[in-house]
Amino acid sequence: MRGELRRKVVWPGSTQLAPVPTVLVGCGGTPEVRPNLITVAWTGVACSRPPMISIALRPERYSYALIRESGEFTVNLPGADLAETVNWCGVVSGRDHDKFVERGLTAVPGTRVTVPVVGECPLALECRVRQVLELGTHHLFLAEILAVQAAEVLLNAEGRLDLERFGMLAYVHGHYYELGRCIGHFGYSVRRKPGKKVRK
Repeated sequence: MRGELRRKVVWPGSTQLAPVPTVLVGCGGTPEVRPNLITVAWTGVACSRPPMISIALRPERYSYALIRESGEFTVNLPGADLAETVNWCGVVSGRDHDKFVERGLTAVPGTRVTVPVVGECPLALECRVRQVLELGTHHLFLAEILAVQAAEVLLNAEGRLDLERFGMLAYVHGHYYELGRCIGHFGYSVRRKPGKKVRK
């Protein structure tokens, strides 16, 4: 199989990166605008200090204007149990639907932003926009992560968040997948293996 993988076909540049996370981005939530959700697969951590994240949106999407005007949004990581809701929130518009109400989701107030987080998601990031890059079909919002809301039930004895226990979602070219078994951890390829002790 390895040898076969070396034989490549060449296509024009396109968005073939996969898998990617799929998240529910929260916006709105002011007295004038009801809270809304949009499904986003083009997102990722952009910096560790300060903690920053990016999301890419089309300007014609209803949520785009809400985020552009408020300068705030939340990134909510759903589990596989919300796959159908995640898909639905990506294909219907918040102009016509109250997504929180229609999908039975809980809008939990943000602690540092006016936008709510999704109570049913195990992890939520509260974000404030620092820069918008108008790239073409999509505009990239670069935002600072001001606060993180994590489900207490997923904290282990050391206080570490065990998201891997929750069955997180990934998106691969139009299909949703539940993440499976762990095959390693950061730095495991160079970690010193236990061996026989040598007496001097």
